[in-house]
Amino acid sequence: MDVMQNIALFREMMHCEGALYLWQFDADGRLLSSDCPDETVLGTAFSVFGCKDAMLEHLKTRATPVVLGTSLGTVWGAVFEPSNTGVRHAWVLGPVLYSELSMRQMEQGYALYNRLELSLAWKNQLMRAVQRLPCVPSSVFFRYLSMLHYCASGEHLTLTQSISTAMLPELVPIQPNKTTDRHKVYAAERALLDMVRNGDLNYAEALQTSSLLSSGVPVQGRDPLRQAKTSVTVFCTLVCRAAIEGGLSPDAAYSLGDAYIQSCEDADDLGELAKLPLSMYDDFIRRVHKCRTNPAYSKAVQQCVDYIELHPAGRIRAADLAALAGYGEYYITRRFKQETGYSINDYIKFVKIERAKVLLASTDRSLQQIADALGFATRSYFSQSFKQVVGQSPAEYRAAVQGTAK
Repeated sequence: MDVMQNIALFREMMHCEGALYLWQFDADGRLLSSDCPDETVLGTAFSVFGCKDAMLEHLKTRATPVVLGTSLGTVWGAVFEPSNTGVRHAWVLGPVLYSELSMRQMEQGYALYNRLELSLAWKNQLMRAVQRLPCVPSSVFFRYLSMLHYCASGEHLTLTQSISTAMLPELVPIQPNKTTDRHKVYAAERALLDMVRNGDLNYAEALQTSSLLSSGVPVQGRDPLRQAKTSVTVFCTLVCRAAIEGGLSPDAAYSLGDAYIQSCEDADDLGELAKLPLSMYDDFIRRVHKCRTNPAYSKAVQQCVDYIELHPAGRIRAADLAALAGYGEYYITRRFKQETGYSINDYIKFVKIERAKVLLASTDRSLQQIADALGFATRSYFSQSFKQVVGQSPAEYRAAVQGTAK
């Protein structure tokens, strides 16, 4: 049975029905592919609301389809593609709504997750994504899931034969130590501001980490819009000062910051306001990056520098940079050293280590995971390179950062 061909046909059929999205995970729960335009926010919801953990827990005892429902009203369905040794892939359909929900109903459902302290900006993105989800009656959704199960496994099911259901109001374990959480927030926010100072355009992961850790300024009041404006204003102020430290002139930084704060005050609803922090953050980073661009670099060398800084996880060779700049490898290698003072390999190592510092400060990833993510051949080589550049081992650096946060 050609599973991928069957799945491709299923996708086409679902696209005819509307916005029914299909996600592919490996047996360990790592996302491999998705056709969802709101992949980041809905994929995060699938994880933080406990659906992924429940799916993997279900898989430990049986490989039959399972429907996963949340208190927010979103519903997912998972089926499992078998292999000779167990399960090859999990295919997840959704999310959908069984019926239309009012904003009040969604707010009430979301309130059960308040202990997770997810950010207001992320919540607003999620609410907008949920409003775009299709309404599919449960009987129809079960039929779709049965069809998907057949495409993945070749097995026929009746609607009630082997489809389990699980409601997940609060499956995500809550960390009781609020002080530790605050330390993580501080470390993540410091990494976020360091990226502004460095004009680092590769900021997406750090921004996502920070938005999930912090819910903004903890001001509680009757007006959610006012609370959101306070958080955005504080964030804008911090980013503005970091940009000045990164080399942007105070006149330019304060003028830009004032404009964004005024836009914040002029916002009439949470949906309009939610778009502002990312636009502001991206704008400041790009301006710092531009002002930090070395005017002494030739166009070819600047192209190489930009490419290296935007691809810290890649395995970059001098030949790749030469092709990018349109010169021979010997010429670009010699020119790069003359203009920057670094060999290409040393500069690549320096950029990777700077990225590692962000990951060490703002995530709980293991040293092996960080080494793998940044393309180091081994963990020991990563540690050796890190100590050579920073003067501390990665573990020592992480401990120092956490100690500062405390």
